[in-house]
Amino acid sequence: MNSSNDSLAMQRITRLVDENSFIEIGSLVTARSTDFNLAATDTPSDGVITGHGLIDGNLVFIYSQDASVLNGTIGEMHAKKIAAVYDMAMKMGAPVIGFIDCAGVRLQESVDALDGFGLIYAKEVAASGVVPQISAVFGSCGGGLAVVPALSDFAFIEESKGKMFVNSPNAIDGNRIEKCDTSSAAFQADENGCIDATGTEDEILTDIRELVGMLPLNNEGDVYTDECADDLNRACESMDAMKGDPRYLLSEISDSHTFFETKAGYARDMVTGFIKLNGMTVGAVANCTTVYDEEGKESEKFDNVLSAKGCEKAAEFVSFCDAFEIPVLTLTNVKGYKACKCSEKRLAKALAHLTSAFAGATCPKVNLITGEAYGTAYVAMNSKSIGADFVYAWPDAKVGMMDADLAVKIMYADASADELAEKAKEYDALQGSVMTAARRGYVDLIVDPADTRKYLVDAFELLYTKCAYTPDKKHGTK
Repeated sequence: MNSSNDSLAMQRITRLVDENSFIEIGSLVTARSTDFNLAATDTPSDGVITGHGLIDGNLVFIYSQDASVLNGTIGEMHAKKIAAVYDMAMKMGAPVIGFIDCAGVRLQESVDALDGFGLIYAKEVAASGVVPQISAVFGSCGGGLAVVPALSDFAFIEESKGKMFVNSPNAIDGNRIEKCDTSSAAFQADENGCIDATGTEDEILTDIRELVGMLPLNNEGDVYTDECADDLNRACESMDAMKGDPRYLLSEISDSHTFFETKAGYARDMVTGFIKLNGMTVGAVANCTTVYDEEGKESEKFDNVLSAKGCEKAAEFVSFCDAFEIPVLTLTNVKGYKACKCSEKRLAKALAHLTSAFAGATCPKVNLITGEAYGTAYVAMNSKSIGADFVYAWPDAKVGMMDADLAVKIMYADASADELAEKAKEYDALQGSVMTAARRGYVDLIVDPADTRKYLVDAFELLYTKCAYTPDKKHGTK
């Protein structure tokens, strides 16, 4: 029961950071409360190890909860140590990484512990948009503590021992843990929209190291986070054949085929993540219609429509990128909206959030149309109309109000099949082709799929010095 290298909490830190780079702060802090004989209990570091270290030479601040000390519960001094880490991180402009393994509020400290929870919440909110925040759930994370990873920018959960929940599975009406473990890593990753990935502890620590290496250290940091050893004019192979799965497209476009996907299990019809272009970190948002497995076989299929979950996922990601001046690339292939009762309940509001995120973002924004771009669904996907700096398209892309066959059936309801076919061909040529959109200035350039990488590198290089002015206001309401 100490914060030495023998504790699991410390071992996690040393496995994360560069060798011998971690310096612990506040190791002598213990619980201050004496109620319920707590003074007689040994509470080294009050159950949380805090300090700073390096990841590939980049400064990071870390807290790691120690479940061997009062089950890692949060008390007054425990919370103040975490708050102090946030204060230092914001002063130094460095990311905060938290390892969560906690049984919740320390009951012996009652209102002092509750105040500690509020203090942690407040520091997370204050740091939002200032420094990146990353959480990893390695043990229990229940009740109000679930807010902590949810407030983070990125969150991971250990696949077997990690548990995250607001209400425990057995407290949910009509449910038992044997029926559906709503606290499990798999359920949370697929359903709550907070979890970026699951895996073993070592896999999560590797992901965090990779993520830190891709992100600016703070909101004034440089998006050029790496040297590029890849050919800037490299031809991208099989782009058109694999365009249904943007994970493949983004990997093919990126330097050395690097792609870090975020919220991978949630709303899989919308893909978000980070790529590199000439060493610059770029955030990517893409409509997904197909998922290919490791053998290149189709494993999932989706309609190219916007869903409520997909809109929420994309909107949150764009807001993060804008806060840290990370350029945004969209790969657009969308023809409408998901038509089901579940999605309809919140689709309008989710779509408003997506539109607001793209329209309000002042970071560099480039849109590449890879397939269909129809109707207001396309407008919301970073179109020229709501502020895209450049819109590129592949030669066979379709841009317009709707599919030609549907349009002529509405326009010529009483026409024969032959007439409809003729009118559809005419409508497609006049109103549905990418060339028509380009002639009106809604598409800036038509590029061959194989040349996609070099044109995107050039676009983001040009936009690196972008400076946008917005109306003076406190913040938007959506």
